Amino acid sequence: MRVDLLTREYPPNIYGGAGVHVAELAAVLRRSVDVRVHCFDGARDEPGVAGYDVPATLAGANPALQTLGVDLEMVDAVGAVGIDGVRSDLVHSHTWYANMAGHLASLLHGVPHVLTAHSLEPLRPWKAEQLGGGYALSSWVERTAYEAAAGVIAVSGGMREDILRSYPAVDPARVHVVHNGIDLDGWQRPVDAADLEHADATVRELGIDPSRPAVVFVGRITRQKGLPYFLRAAEQLPADVQVVLCAGAPDTPQIAAEVSGLVEQLRARRSGVVWIEQMLPRRDLVAVLAHGTVFACPSVYEPLGIVNLEAMAVGLPVVGTATGGIPEVVDDGVTGRLVPIDQVRDGTGTPRDPDAFVADLAAALVEVVSDEERARTWGVAARRRVEDHFSWDAIAERTLEIYAQVLRG
Repeated sequence: MRVDLLTREYPPNIYGGAGVHVAELAAVLRRSVDVRVHCFDGARDEPGVAGYDVPATLAGANPALQTLGVDLEMVDAVGAVGIDGVRSDLVHSHTWYANMAGHLASLLHGVPHVLTAHSLEPLRPWKAEQLGGGYALSSWVERTAYEAAAGVIAVSGGMREDILRSYPAVDPARVHVVHNGIDLDGWQRPVDAADLEHADATVRELGIDPSRPAVVFVGRITRQKGLPYFLRAAEQLPADVQVVLCAGAPDTPQIAAEVSGLVEQLRARRSGVVWIEQMLPRRDLVAVLAHGTVFACPSVYEPLGIVNLEAMAVGLPVVGTATGGIPEVVDDGVTGRLVPIDQVRDGTGTPRDPDAFVADLAAALVEVVSDEERARTWGVAARRRVEDHFSWDAIAERTLEIYAQVLRG
């Protein structure tokens, strides 16, 4: 069986969880089926991977139109017969950026389209700031693809509920839950001498004091990640606790300015605020996590949260918002703390009482970071949980089952 994976992100150009998901899924699926990957941002050297640039005629167009231009090139490529004479049996798209490519490839080439939901446009209305009128176009693309797809994969039970609420025309029988996974070998605490030496040198170079406890945040600077709430909550942390932000790629100048202002305010009131804006290589990020005490996930919208799995795999407890798929990852009182949130039902995920959410987030962070022995115990349990429930082998097996079901009709 030949499966064509359609995605915006693929190594080396990865900036979010969807890209990590596709890269890991492709690697494990290749053990069982013929996988061809089609992605954005130019040609790749990896066999079986084709990358496409925005057509020159759309260079100055709205980003949503540029996306559709790349999608059309993907559609044409999916229909090509490989040098081995094999045609595509199924297309599997990831995020709205590639959903239209999957939908049109299904219509043009007569193959079923499966898509994985990593997020939903109706639940990210702040993207109108980023895309302007292109947000209406991206929303139309997503709705069209979801309603026509032969199968929809949700990365959590919470995400499945969001899909059916946002797109009531989608048949519930076609929506399946397959959690995100984690590369257990790639995300683990350094143990040998060379790795330990590298980790210690890395954190010192980044400005982190390995002798002090630390709360770590990793994520893009976007409304859904809730970073402004975390920065307000961090003011209440004990004075010896560092705040380590691995945060970059802001969606808009407005959110970038807001976060910059809050970071400067926090630095004026406490020491140990470290802001790492560049995207770190995995080995360096593992070093940062391994020197942390607790991981913070203050998201107001999070279908699952691969960053939580990564932190847990390295042995950190997680303090996360009780929203979306986070409660399916964080076991409250065992691998971390879930922070309650009462959210506005307008698609933004905004807390009805932001001050209460910030206070609850701060209290949970203080609780965990103030008891380092309990934090270590919860970190061990966190690693065990990802080993038991989020391995890529199990996720690939479930994905292949869905492929087989879709192909049977």
